[in-house]
Amino acid sequence: MPLLMVELLLDAHALLGESPRWHAGESRLYWVDIDAHRIHRTDPTTRRTETMQLDGPVGCIAPRAGGGLVAGLKGGCALIDVWGRAPRPFGQQVLADIPEQRFNDGCVDAAGRLWVGSVTRDKTNPAASLYRLDPDGSLTKMLGGLLTSNGAAFSPDGRTFYHADTPTHALRAYAVDPATGMLGEGRLFHQFETGTGRPDGGTVDAEGCYWSALWDGWRVVRLSPAGELLQTVELPVQRPSMIALGGADMRTAFVTSAGKALSDEERREQPHSGGLFAFRVDVPGLIQPGFAG
Repeated sequence: MPLLMVELLLDAHALLGESPRWHAGESRLYWVDIDAHRIHRTDPTTRRTETMQLDGPVGCIAPRAGGGLVAGLKGGCALIDVWGRAPRPFGQQVLADIPEQRFNDGCVDAAGRLWVGSVTRDKTNPAASLYRLDPDGSLTKMLGGLLTSNGAAFSPDGRTFYHADTPTHALRAYAVDPATGMLGEGRLFHQFETGTGRPDGGTVDAEGCYWSALWDGWRVVRLSPAGELLQTVELPVQRPSMIALGGADMRTAFVTSAGKALSDEERREQPHSGGLFAFRVDVPGLIQPGFAG
C-alpha cells in the first residue's frame, strides 16, 4: 500500500488534544484539549479555529441532534445549548465526589445514546467505568474495573461495540443490542505488543474496519472486522490520541495529538506535538449520529 501524505492541519500545541468529531452539517471538526479545558471547532478549508474556554477538563464532546453539544466533563456529563454558552449538567454527576477520576473518551450510538468512560489518575487502581447516557438523562454503568476507558466506536450495523482499556494494550469487541443498548459477550479484538504503543481513541469506517490511534506509538492503524492489521500510517508525533473521519466526502482522516509530559529532547524531535493532523483515505467514514438529549 502506498505511503500516505500526512499534513499538519493545525500547529495547535495542544496539551492533550482529543475527541475529534466531524460535524457534517457545519463542515467543521470539533475537538478538545482536555488539560487546557478547551473545546475547539476548526474549518479544515480555511484552518480557522474557534475556541470555547471552560473552567475544568473536558474529556469528550459530540454534536447533539437538536443542535449544540454533549460533553463529558470532570464530574459528569453536560449539555452546551449554543456555542459559547456555559455547560449545564445533565444526568447524574457520578464522578463529582471522586477526585481521582474524570470523564474521558465517548461516542454516540445510532439510537442517540452517549457511551462515555472515565479514567483514573492512579494507573494501578482499576476503578474507572464505562457508562451509557440515555437521552432522558439516565446513566447506566456498562463496564467496571477499568483504568482508562477509550476507543469507543460502533460497527456500521450497530451490533458490535469496540472499546479499549488503554494500559492493557488490548482492544475488545462486545456484542450489543442496538434497540436496548445492552452489552453482551466481549472478546479480544486485537492485542498490541507492549512497547509499541497503546490503543487510545478510535473510529470505524464504512467497511467496518476499525482505526486506532496508538499513544506512544507514533502511528494510527486500520484493523479489519476480524482484528487483522491492514494498514499503518506513521505520524511525526509520539502521542496521537484519536482519529476521526470526515470532510465533504468523509475521506479525510483527522488525528489529534498530545504535547504534554515530553522532555526537552523529545520536543526538539517532534516540534509539532499537540498538533492536528490530516491525511486522505480510500474508504469513507460514517456520519456520526447526534446525541438525542
